[in-house]
Amino acid sequence: MSVASIITIIVSAILTDNIVLSKTLGICPLLGTSKKTDSAVGMGLAVTFVITVSSVVCYGLFKLLALWDIVYLQTIVFILVIASLVQLLDIVLKRFSPTLYNSLGIYLALITTNCAVLGSANMVVDMGYNLLETFIFGFFTGIGFTMVLILMSGIRERLSRAHIPAPFVGFPIALIIAGILAMAFSGFSGFAF
Repeated sequence: MSVASIITIIVSAILTDNIVLSKTLGICPLLGTSKKTDSAVGMGLAVTFVITVSSVVCYGLFKLLALWDIVYLQTIVFILVIASLVQLLDIVLKRFSPTLYNSLGIYLALITTNCAVLGSANMVVDMGYNLLETFIFGFFTGIGFTMVLILMSGIRERLSRAHIPAPFVGFPIALIIAGILAMAFSGFSGFAF
């Protein structure tokens, strides 16, 4: 594994193949937790933790499933791993950061069903990454997710003080912002080493 391949994975996970803007996975937390920057940062860090750990654990479990020739159980096993990690995160945040726990609300529990988390675990398997590449991909996919959440929350906070026509208030303007961000990030798709 070369340094160039690691850099390619990092740039791809953050910019060119961003899980939210390019793969359109994880739209629900993007729209739900991007109203305030502090909750966006908290959600981004929580999702980064879950994506990173679940990618590595699911990588190892997939190898076992392949060894035992029961790969058809992949999705069920991956969801169980993700649900366990989210429960652990729920307990830790409730105990050590009740403010963040309350600001995330229902979206914390919804990380279990966040398709970005399951999608990244499946992408690791599909791309044939080794353990180090899996860790790097998972971590920087979470960083890319966090970056988009923070960008989106910054824009939405500024727009909350602006006059927006009534039909566009709320989710319509959030979808327009997401579309514009997706178009902006698509400019990175031609980026190559």
